Amino acid sequence: MTRTTTPTLRSKSRRSALRTAAFMSPWLIGFAVFFAYPLLSTLYFSFTKYDGFRPPALNGTDNWSYVFTDYPLFWPAMRNTLWLVVVMVTCRVLFGLGVGLLVTKIKTGVGIFRTLFYLPYLAPPVAATLAFVFLLNPGTGPANTLLDAVGLPTPGWFTDADWSKPALTALALWGVGDLMVIFMAALLDVPKEQYEAAELDGAGAWARFRHITLPNISPIIAFAVVTGVIQAMQYYAQPLVAGKVAAGVIGGSGQQFEPGYPDKSTLTLPQLVYNLGFQRFDYGTACVVALVLFALSMTFTALLMRRRGGLIGAGE
Repeated sequence: MTRTTTPTLRSKSRRSALRTAAFMSPWLIGFAVFFAYPLLSTLYFSFTKYDGFRPPALNGTDNWSYVFTDYPLFWPAMRNTLWLVVVMVTCRVLFGLGVGLLVTKIKTGVGIFRTLFYLPYLAPPVAATLAFVFLLNPGTGPANTLLDAVGLPTPGWFTDADWSKPALTALALWGVGDLMVIFMAALLDVPKEQYEAAELDGAGAWARFRHITLPNISPIIAFAVVTGVIQAMQYYAQPLVAGKVAAGVIGGSGQQFEPGYPDKSTLTLPQLVYNLGFQRFDYGTACVVALVLFALSMTFTALLMRRRGGLIGAGE
């Protein structure tokens, strides 16, 4: 009896495994073609000298040592990218949560306010950056004109290395409509009975927010933080366009431009990947920077997912 049952169980298990593999095959094929193969190819090219025209030639760890010890733009780009991850993502999450709370408390004209806060998010990144650069122009922009009229200091914004990243953060806050919508939906989904019970117990506004609102929306905050970190790691168009316009390089394809103006303050790791790979045709070095960017993204994501968003883990 055992001898006839065992092959039958094995056959059923094999058929079940094949059926599962068949259903998963679209994902498996996509994973292999669009993730595993490019990742392994990038790893291979990082140990080669390759310009895209001649066959790649192995050169050991020369590309890695060059990037970490001799390439003058790598560490400024690393610091700028980490600054954007820590500061810009934190400000966007907090500001988006604050705007979401504000909109949920408005009683009249809520549709108008939702539209006004969400519309900037729909603006194309390049167009929004161009508008911000001209608005914050230190000589003719209306922002500094208003600051000067009330007697406040007038920063150089995108022409000042100390203010370029805060200006990019202000641009990111202006387009916070996506987070506003997500947080607003999460806040409206919090059970009202919990707030009513807390009020009966004498809990104040801060206590209700800390012990009721935060635990209920903590998965949404984790989602916003993780996706924000991934977006910050891919931050390319806005700092590049802002640097080019502020430097006066707005011409066509014949002009050469070294990214990072002013004084490497808007330089990010994705810009280095493009500059090395598609402008200097140094694919081996570009692959090293791309792998560093991938490792940072995976590290941040793993840490945040483990702590469910880091800062909100303690609130649960």
